[in-house]
Amino acid sequence: MASNIRLTMIDVSCILINYNTSQYTIDCIKSIIENTRDTISYEIIVIDNASKLDDYKTLKTGVDQLNVAQAKLVRSKINVGFGAGNMLGVQYASTCKYYAFINNDTLQVSENCLLRLKEFMERTPDAAVCSPQMLDEHKKFRVTIDHFSSIQREILRRPLLETLFPSTYLNRKKTYDKPTKVHYVQGSFMFIDASDFDHIGGFDTNLFLYYEESDVSRRLLKQLKKYTYLLPDLEYIHYKSASIKKNIAIKIEQKIALLYYIKKHFGWLHHKILLIYYSIRYFFTSIIKPQYWQLFYIFLIGAPLSKSLKQKQKINQE
Repeated sequence: MASNIRLTMIDVSCILINYNTSQYTIDCIKSIIENTRDTISYEIIVIDNASKLDDYKTLKTGVDQLNVAQAKLVRSKINVGFGAGNMLGVQYASTCKYYAFINNDTLQVSENCLLRLKEFMERTPDAAVCSPQMLDEHKKFRVTIDHFSSIQREILRRPLLETLFPSTYLNRKKTYDKPTKVHYVQGSFMFIDASDFDHIGGFDTNLFLYYEESDVSRRLLKQLKKYTYLLPDLEYIHYKSASIKKNIAIKIEQKIALLYYIKKHFGWLHHKILLIYYSIRYFFTSIIKPQYWQLFYIFLIGAPLSKSLKQKQKINQE
């Protein structure tokens, strides 16, 4: 017997992750609502990544007070990280044409930004991902694009590659004046074709905090020949990692993710070369800065995923 149920497809599912920064999240939701007209259908899904109970209560109260039908709050009992947190959001998303993965410490600047991103995607068949230009809290230019990670990028460094191969390694600090194909954009605002994202399986949840956006853009390019674009005529403010405090544990996490990424996309040999390079580099660095001995040790044992912060998370029953 045929079902009478009809699935209604919306235009955009906005997915935000909160981790002990409820006020940023509430302000982010407000900015989306204030800058989005009725000409586009959307929803806002907030994943609370096992925040402290007080922060979650503040967030829930704030979301309830907004009284917006499109907003949905989901609390995870464990901090699953950036990629898996967004994938949890995807699980709760309605059937949609596009996902907008938006960091909670951002504010919309351009009027009706979601609609304009959607319109760009619809007139650009080879686009899988696009992003507005990122600004800092003072509305000053902030680097939004980056190059795919590789041995040459990590050893030769970005400025040299941009000088030697400007057509392949675009100047990250340049102000562009038209839509531009790039390797990838920062994960603070990624507007993605939902069918393309679903086709490649979404974010790699082995990655806890870093390289998720680079990995997604690389797989979209390799598997579907679809590109990532920067749209400089649209802008958003990003307060930059409000929920992440830089310390040696975060540096270790970043390098574990990088080496996993290199092995995944380039194989054992590239992984081994980079591992040796970092082992030598941080051996000498740690002589001058003893706090880097922990990082040197991680390279010495192969920077395994078993040492990721992901493996140290505990279930929060509050």
